[in-house]
Amino acid sequence: MPELRTIRSYVLRGGRVTAAQTRALEALWPHYGIDRSDEPLDLDRIFGRRARRCLEIGFGAGEVIGALAEANRDVDYLGVEVHRPGIGRLLLRAAAAQLRNLRVIERDAVEVLAHGLADGSLDEILVFFPDPWHKKRHVKRRLVDARFVALAAAKLRPGGVLRLATDWEPYAEQMLAVCAAEPGLRTLSPDGTYVGRPALRPPTRFERRGERLGHRVRDLAYERVGA
Repeated sequence: MPELRTIRSYVLRGGRVTAAQTRALEALWPHYGIDRSDEPLDLDRIFGRRARRCLEIGFGAGEVIGALAEANRDVDYLGVEVHRPGIGRLLLRAAAAQLRNLRVIERDAVEVLAHGLADGSLDEILVFFPDPWHKKRHVKRRLVDARFVALAAAKLRPGGVLRLATDWEPYAEQMLAVCAAEPGLRTLSPDGTYVGRPALRPPTRFERRGERLGHRVRDLAYERVGA
């Protein structure tokens, strides 16, 4: 297993948690939340069935995973996030839509991949608009590096797909490089670079902000190969 990184890819910001989000975190967490564990999760038990499984890492305000869980109730969705306002917002959405196919983990994503999920347990992993850490001295904080990609590939079943998106060109180039170097992955791009925007990804506030700034969004997709 790749060595775990000791540098966090995120900083806990002091975003305001609304009263409604606070109530959601207290009342809805027992239903939708998964508490910390260093043992691989029994997803069949947690969701009460065996189904296709999709993990979104860093779901922000829950725009993507919430929409997907509502539209595809035959698929189980697992979201990982560390910022509590976004978690509270997603819990409210899940309760309003009466979702039974969504669960949330509040923990570092690398730790979840390394300790919380069995190899070959996922059909899809989504990493949309992770913090680009623009400054040169902060590049080491970027989530998507060779160790992360190796972990992600191990958690996908053969044929499973890793999808990424960013509006920061240097980060897109880094993603291309580390994914291309991972022997467990094969690009779904005809020319070995980027793919078209997947229909499954609704616009997020991060994407809209990037577009206002004139940034081009780049999508990447890779299929798990081998055993």
